[in-house]
Amino acid sequence: MKNTGIWLDKDKALIVTLENDTETLKTINSNVEHFHKQGGLRKRNIRNPLAIIKEGTILNREKQQLKAFFKNIATEISDTDALVIFGPAETNEKFNHELLENYSSLSAKIKGVKKTDSMTDNQVKAWVRDFFNSN
Repeated sequence: MKNTGIWLDKDKALIVTLENDTETLKTINSNVEHFHKQGGLRKRNIRNPLAIIKEGTILNREKQQLKAFFKNIATEISDTDALVIFGPAETNEKFNHELLENYSSLSAKIKGVKKTDSMTDNQVKAWVRDFFNSN
């Protein structure tokens, strides 16, 4: 049986695979750009239509980059038997939603979606081992 755990955030995904007493760790980088709003002390015109268009464009670009990132992960884990998704923030929930919408064969294998803090590679491997040993 091939069990897979994925720790992910916007920057990368750590994929831990447990199969026949063998443990592997693979890292997939996301290439999602980080956008920061420009700030300052001067007053901005909130009703500026260009600011709204720019923000919409940025959000749309990030959405498309996340979709490509999720597709890379889904391709990598296509032959798993059981799957757990975990990580900080909300990227793990977005990935779960993407699997439910577009990868029904993978979404049926999800055993859990959990919130966790940032972890080292060894902590991620131990977390996945503990999760599948307790279930």
